[in-house]
Amino acid sequence: MLFGYLALLAVATTSLMLQAKEDKKPVHKLSPSKSAPAVKMPSKKSNSTAQYTIYSAQKADGTVLFSDRQPLNLSYKVLYYDCFACDPNSNINWFTTPLYIRPYNQLINSAAIKHNLDPALIRAVIHAESAFRPSVVSKKGAVGLMQLMPKTAEELGVTDASMPSQNIQAGSQYLAKLLQQYDNNIDLALAAYNAGSTAVRRHQGIPPFAETQAYVKRVNILHKRYQSGF
Repeated sequence: MLFGYLALLAVATTSLMLQAKEDKKPVHKLSPSKSAPAVKMPSKKSNSTAQYTIYSAQKADGTVLFSDRQPLNLSYKVLYYDCFACDPNSNINWFTTPLYIRPYNQLINSAAIKHNLDPALIRAVIHAESAFRPSVVSKKGAVGLMQLMPKTAEELGVTDASMPSQNIQAGSQYLAKLLQQYDNNIDLALAAYNAGSTAVRRHQGIPPFAETQAYVKRVNILHKRYQSGF
């Protein structure tokens, strides 16, 4: 019996050693997560906000990988999404960058009718805010297509800001409210959408923030392009 036990122990030990050796081999693969982390609004009791994370990693041959799943056995950087049209130093040509003519047509048209908005303006704001990516969360915590801040989303009755139907309706409602507040002055409404009404009121116009000024200019360019369809 003792001999048999020792034999089994030796086999088990050898198996574990082989497994440990195998585990040390460099394997370049992504974690087995099937999808990006679910985007949820933070609870009222929590000060944290879920983040949509992009991982950047470089392989030994110089190839750069981008994924929403954490790379295993590779050094990586964590990148967070930010407003698509807000970077003053962006090298995108806003007069020629491809438009998103078809995505969410029904939802956008429905919101436009309900809130008396130009659907081309809604589409321009979505393009500027998220480039039509419904699950992104900014470094500041803004969520979804129209990048709703948690407090704004909560005030508008949104339960899941990553859902296009809720996000577009609420974002359009908020945009319509700003247009009404500023007597249909699109520039001021867009400035408030980006920087907040307090900043617009304090500066008695578009705030002298490079980001906000770039944002207003670019949304206007996109608005005219979406109106014409090209």
